[in-house]
Amino acid sequence: MSALKDTLVQGLAALELELDDAQVELLLAYLALLQKWNRVYNLTAVREPAEMLTHHLLDSLAAVGPLLRETDGRALRLLDVGSGGGLPGVVIAIACPHIDVTCVDTVAKKAAFLQQAAAALALPNLHGLHARVETLDREKGQGFDVVASRAFASLADFVNWSRGALKVGGVWMAMKGKHPQDELALLPPWTEVFHVEPIAVPGLQADRCIVWMRDRLA
Repeated sequence: MSALKDTLVQGLAALELELDDAQVELLLAYLALLQKWNRVYNLTAVREPAEMLTHHLLDSLAAVGPLLRETDGRALRLLDVGSGGGLPGVVIAIACPHIDVTCVDTVAKKAAFLQQAAAALALPNLHGLHARVETLDREKGQGFDVVASRAFASLADFVNWSRGALKVGGVWMAMKGKHPQDELALLPPWTEVFHVEPIAVPGLQADRCIVWMRDRLA
């Protein structure tokens, strides 16, 4: 575990994220949970802990700085759509205790894992929800300041399916690989893309970016 911790601490330094020892230990505990339950729930195709750390934890942590800058570090509600094993939602909940994170997934066993993770890691700001995102309605108090996704769907499907869950004045945060020019061209006309932000993931030699969007009509 010490090698994993060293890699994590070095990655946090490269990302200029200041997390305390308790948060570092929580991230490692989450990694252990992900590895344990992956055997039963098939949460991720990545099996090796070191690879999970880079491809999942550090990749999700790379979005934390941009998220805090975009939202001025304020307390808010974030929805992680198609969360699967909790990426980036669980990582954001650990790194940002002031953000209330709901991870939604249509697969019951994945939602159950997220609920288990919230309890095991004692994270009061983390919630697992078994539902289709299309059923969430801001008019019923189910709106979110930020609606996020990572490797979930096309940008058009993402905004169409989650539009009802986005609060008026809220933003979409879509984590993508290379600049998704083809997907951007297919977005509905009411979607405003106001920033495509490149991000660098320590130890990962791959193109990554965040597509920031808002609803022009909201």
